[in-house]
Amino acid sequence: MKKLLLFLIPCSLFLAPADAATPWWQQPTVCRLNPANCYAGMGMGFDDGMWDATANCWGIKMICGEALSPAGNSPIAIGKTTIVAGTGINPDFDTNVLNGDCFGSRKTTANGSMATVGGQSVKVWCNGVLNSADEILATGEITFGAQPTCATLSQNGYVAMLSGRCYGKFYDPNDYYIECTGTSEAPSRIVMLNGANHIVGASGGSYNYPTTESAAKAMFDMMQSVSATKRSEHF
Repeated sequence: MKKLLLFLIPCSLFLAPADAATPWWQQPTVCRLNPANCYAGMGMGFDDGMWDATANCWGIKMICGEALSPAGNSPIAIGKTTIVAGTGINPDFDTNVLNGDCFGSRKTTANGSMATVGGQSVKVWCNGVLNSADEILATGEITFGAQPTCATLSQNGYVAMLSGRCYGKFYDPNDYYIECTGTSEAPSRIVMLNGANHIVGASGGSYNYPTTESAAKAMFDMMQSVSATKRSEHF
């Protein structure tokens, strides 16, 4: 009992001069630390030595710079209450997903083939499909601006079809003709140059064309023109 009193007396004397208006955890005369944590477990992406004043607990989450609004270059320690409220967080990012040594990964759906940009879902293109990518994800690349059209994709032999977990199926221009209509993203049809009536549809399935005499003539004229162009490129 005497030993216990000896411990308590110095501690009480030590705390006595502290300013009562200052929270106890910020006072320089604290005898113990708050054992409560903001998160059940902390490791990579957390600073467990920082006090989270917004949630009254120890441990702050590091949010990646690109997940911030406006975006930054370095991770920033943000309190739990602020993160839950979404203050200063880009809603296109999921702050529950670890991204290297900080939290904040761009939201994706459809097995990673679609990503959220500006609150809208855009296609994730396979590596090499875009002439210029704005961001690289685990499943491919995305662009923040106008999405590529059938005409721009076909220049490199690509079409806006799903290929694994990204978009951009390749059709060798030497073997296929990709027909585009206007500014549409998907091709109206893909014709095998060595198959008189075998056509691949915009969804990737194949079926036989034409169904009328006029359609047959139009397709034959088109194939003849394409063949002549290809022949002039190689001979």
